[in-house]
Amino acid sequence: MRLILVGPPGAGKGTQANHLVRAHHLAHISTGEMLRSAIARRTELGIAAESYMKRGDLVADEMVINMLFERIKNPDCEKGFLLDGFPRTRAQAVVLNDMLKSKNIAIDAVIVLDVPDSMIVERITGRRHDPKTGITYHLTFNPPPTSVRDRLEQRDDDTKEACEARLHKYHSETELVIPFYEEQKLVHRINAVGTPDEIEKRIINAVFK
Repeated sequence: MRLILVGPPGAGKGTQANHLVRAHHLAHISTGEMLRSAIARRTELGIAAESYMKRGDLVADEMVINMLFERIKNPDCEKGFLLDGFPRTRAQAVVLNDMLKSKNIAIDAVIVLDVPDSMIVERITGRRHDPKTGITYHLTFNPPPTSVRDRLEQRDDDTKEACEARLHKYHSETELVIPFYEEQKLVHRINAVGTPDEIEKRIINAVFK
């Protein structure tokens, strides 16, 4: 099974990705991990990507997709993979689609996690990080013990302003990949409001049955 996972920040993509890759023996492929791995291994693509990043430039789409194919060659991808964090724009989706076709690789499903913006803001702005233990709490959904509350911090990208900016970017760019995959009848929209187990069951019922 070859899957793409799409959703706004705070929709629970990371949680659901971890569940899916473990339950269905899929390779979890994220663009961030690909870049870090290629750079650490000093591959030709990794060295080229590092030069972009050192200049403060975005790594070219074609280069990221070439890294993706380098990653897909690994044995752990033989049973399938889950793409998390890519494509982020319709242009990337088109290039990815063309390159997959050239390798006779087909995407089986695109999972879209749907959550109202108001709930996304509540989820993200309520998060607090414990710098001592590394544990992340939520003021409403996973309240911290009183003993650690005073030392908790809010990350810079968890503020209301940062959250709204990320949501705007999602709606203006990443969300545009959905119609592209709808044209190919690959999209499964999942109500991502509820417990992680409830959401996982909805995904399984929609995609794996």
